[in-house]
Amino acid sequence: MEWLKAVQRLREQRVPGVLVTLTSVRGHSPREAGAKMVVSADRTWATVGGGNLEAVAIERARAMLTEDRAVPESLKVSLSDKAPYQHGVQCCGGEVELLLEPLPVVPSVAIFGMGHVGLELARILARHDLELHLVDSRAAQLEPEQLRGLDDAVAGIHVHQVPVLPELVIGELPEGTHVLVMTHDHAEDAALCDASIRASHLGSIGLIGSSAKWSRFRAKLADEGHAPEAIARITTPIGLPDLGGKEPATIAVSVAARLLQLFAGDPAQTEQQPR
Repeated sequence: MEWLKAVQRLREQRVPGVLVTLTSVRGHSPREAGAKMVVSADRTWATVGGGNLEAVAIERARAMLTEDRAVPESLKVSLSDKAPYQHGVQCCGGEVELLLEPLPVVPSVAIFGMGHVGLELARILARHDLELHLVDSRAAQLEPEQLRGLDDAVAGIHVHQVPVLPELVIGELPEGTHVLVMTHDHAEDAALCDASIRASHLGSIGLIGSSAKWSRFRAKLADEGHAPEAIARITTPIGLPDLGGKEPATIAVSVAARLLQLFAGDPAQTEQQPR
């Protein structure tokens, strides 16, 4: 199906769009109920009937993209030569209803370090509609058996097994990716922090660890020439400030909840308890 391939293509390219579905037909119409098309800012795929009907749908879909609408809309179009028209007469004699569903660019998250916390966090995030990048320098941590809990994931899962220099993955991540640094090796964490604040295309950057760890990292990053405002892009500790506990599952719930706040448009930073 052309429209289905278009939806997948937009998701992979991280381009927003609108799915237009012909939901009901009364009288005569160029297409039957169930016909679909996909609209982006500069392209369309498939068709719901052409003519004024389709042009009106495309126009409204692109207005939704401009307005950054997140809620589906219904649109009725009369196919009578006596009805007002904007893009040419279409006199099939019927009336149709269209459903316009936004296809947003979903959040992207990269977890560097698939240890106890990383795996628990991946299990939680995998239940959400997002792109999830899992990165580890240890091949065993990314074996199918280890990731079996993600087999029925809603998220798109991308596995990066990088035995040397995992920080090179930073440059491959999509625009706006939220990065979480929680590897087994503090030297690896430090290299990832350095690479992350050198990259301008990332979203939030989180580092797991104690205040003592962060004090050492902050001094090291400053010694490497990073300005205070660049270093301040890193949030540590991570997670909700009022949810304590050091069990991996508890930390994972806390971090996931904080990310969901970010996705919902609540980027406020508050004082947090060390993790």
